[in-house]
Amino acid sequence: MDIIVTAFVSIDGVIEAPGGEEGYRNAGWTFKAVDFDPAAYQLKGTEQEAAGGLLLGRKSYEAFAPVWGSMDDFKTYNALPRYVVSTTLQEDDERWPATILRSLDDVAELKNQEGAPLLVHGSGEFGAALADAGLVDRYHLLVFPLLLGAGKRLWSTTDKDLTKLQLVEQEFYGNGIQKQIWDVVR
Repeated sequence: MDIIVTAFVSIDGVIEAPGGEEGYRNAGWTFKAVDFDPAAYQLKGTEQEAAGGLLLGRKSYEAFAPVWGSMDDFKTYNALPRYVVSTTLQEDDERWPATILRSLDDVAELKNQEGAPLLVHGSGEFGAALADAGLVDRYHLLVFPLLLGAGKRLWSTTDKDLTKLQLVEQEFYGNGIQKQIWDVVR
């Protein structure tokens, strides 16, 4: 299975609190930055239809579980298998059941199975750890035309070997958002 990290990101690489999560001074920046254009978000529907499962870090899973399971917009996601990677989570949330994986080695074993891609939503630290471990195959990015300065970044600052990416699809929208789909070149 391929692993796809999908994110809303500022031009300077910030992914923190795009929907308004508390504790970040620019929370909700996706709603403040540009006028709404439904065409810019079609990627999210396409992702749902093509996904074979969701792969999440613990923090995002705990944030999504009470909300996503009851959202009509996420019916397709809710029918997919979910995997949460955590060394501390003792049991899944019964409102949004998931298989708990304990390590990146477990993720690598899952990745070696056949099937449609696994999507990584939110999960900033986890997504960066996947990238650092060489487990990400593709990035689906909606890049917003703004600089946020401080905030959690899409990629870590770990000193590692160069990772080459190939742009395989792009689209520009009237509100300034850019869709960028990047494959990791191996």
